[in-house]
Amino acid sequence: MAKRFNFELLATDKRARTGVISTPRGEIRTPAFMPVGTAGTVKAMMPESVAATGADILLGNTYHLMLRPTAERIDRLGGLHQFMNWHKPILTDSGGFQVMSLASLRKLTEDGVRFKSHIDGSEHMLSPERSMEIQRLLGSDIVMCFDECPALPATDAEVAQSMRLSMRWARRSKDAFGDRPGHALFGIMQGGVTKELREESAESLKSIGFDGYAVGGLAVGEGQEAMFGVLDYAPGFLPEDRPRYLMGVGKPDDIVGAVKRGIDMMDCVLPSRSGRTGQAFTRHGVVNIKNARHQDDPRPLDEACICPACRNYCRAYLHHVFRAGEMISGMLLTWHNLHYYQELMAGMRAAIAEGRFAAFEAEFHAQRAAGDIEPL
Repeated sequence: MAKRFNFELLATDKRARTGVISTPRGEIRTPAFMPVGTAGTVKAMMPESVAATGADILLGNTYHLMLRPTAERIDRLGGLHQFMNWHKPILTDSGGFQVMSLASLRKLTEDGVRFKSHIDGSEHMLSPERSMEIQRLLGSDIVMCFDECPALPATDAEVAQSMRLSMRWARRSKDAFGDRPGHALFGIMQGGVTKELREESAESLKSIGFDGYAVGGLAVGEGQEAMFGVLDYAPGFLPEDRPRYLMGVGKPDDIVGAVKRGIDMMDCVLPSRSGRTGQAFTRHGVVNIKNARHQDDPRPLDEACICPACRNYCRAYLHHVFRAGEMISGMLLTWHNLHYYQELMAGMRAAIAEGRFAAFEAEFHAQRAAGDIEPL
């Protein structure tokens, strides 16, 4: 029998947690940041380069892969791990957020969502059962329940209606997922920024029972203060012995604040997207390499960083290749950003294990406050 999914909580420091998720494809050290490989690739990166940054797990996208090249084709070719040459764990989202944000002519019913592809206008139906089927065909190690993501702003009544639909879909997702040793299914808490709805959602999910739990419906424009306000209580509604995943977050200070509040897993396109647009995350804030101030600068992006971009190239070169439109610009800056994010996660894991997370957080904010912040 295949090894089952397991989460071991190793240490806590107030609400911050560190642990290990065990899967047949390898261990995931938490708190963990998952680089996003939307279409079967982390843009501008080779899989072995992503692994070299310290990433234990990637995120793939159900919506994009079902449309192109299709889950059925990926399955015939050996599954997503083989297809993209990434043999560590993969988490796939359910497709619900992308259907709501990218697809056109959506029709939402109790059964699911009928929509037209943003690529070619072809019509598709995505339901809890179809989402589970697609993620099974992809071979995902961690599967996300299919949920509905309401457009914001929305009234409390609209958020409540959407959340309760997502809870009914969570039950159908669990039934369709079945018993798959070695694979995990995560439920997704919804409820907007209303505490009572978040608690109701958590109770519904716990009554169904999942291998892990996500906090969904945040990082959608509500602002950091409102997001942290929800995270001040929402993780506490979820079981302590299961991983807690905050979807779509985020900026470095978002990540530190989320870990402080009990989150174990995060994902975001920001490190790779920013790398392609000339922005590099450093201990002292964001460096915008496109700015003219860097054209004669012989320094690395960050003197303390050991990534290839910092070890082998200066700011003047990185400025030049970005301005010249050379592909190596996005490659080097993305590598740097992913390395920075993984170093941030490793630093937090060590700080939590040693009971010094508060000091780590204070130093993190002090370094950024003392940095030379550039205009975007």
